Amino acid sequence: MTDDPALSGLSGTIVHDEIVPARAPWLHHVRAGETLRIVDVEGNQAVDFLIYAAADDAERYSAQDTVAAQGNLFLRKGTVLLSNEGNPMMTITGSAVDYHDTIGGACSCESNTLRYGHHTKHQHACVENFLEANHWEGRGKRDMVPNINFFMNVPVMDDGTLGIVDGISAPGLTVDLRAEMDVIVVVSNCPQINNPCNAFNPTPVRMIVAA
Repeated sequence: MTDDPALSGLSGTIVHDEIVPARAPWLHHVRAGETLRIVDVEGNQAVDFLIYAAADDAERYSAQDTVAAQGNLFLRKGTVLLSNEGNPMMTITGSAVDYHDTIGGACSCESNTLRYGHHTKHQHACVENFLEANHWEGRGKRDMVPNINFFMNVPVMDDGTLGIVDGISAPGLTVDLRAEMDVIVVVSNCPQINNPCNAFNPTPVRMIVAA
């Protein structure tokens, strides 16, 4: 037994447990059958997330296939995250928040400049984190695809536009993903400070893998 609430309900042996600092990239290989738990340590922290097949990283997460297959824009418990080959990569087996985003994309220096002004161009962004983490294994900008944003609240307005509003997470809330194949998970612990996706204050997250 453990008194660590972040491990509650997580079965199996813990094979990896790491705190990802605020604004940092992260990469980890998760084997088929293992569960990755993401813990929003301090609350309202967006976690930008990509998946690649370990056997052939030309196969990677497809937002469009996932959305089309489930007939819904938002990711919830039970959502199967599909690849560009139509194969299940991971399944959301548990979520302490109602839904997650996969249409809002990743922030970049360029989009920050366009949205918030040229004074933001020097600010670190998720695209740079993805590039850094992918570089560790030889992938580049062409290997980036539309990503998932765990814990991020991106409602679709009546006029079809997207909003980025206050998060729906809180300290200690989690999302669990079971790997359906051997995968490479690439994360940007979002550094955005110009909109409410991180409550204007990026914070650490915890990554736990159970086998």
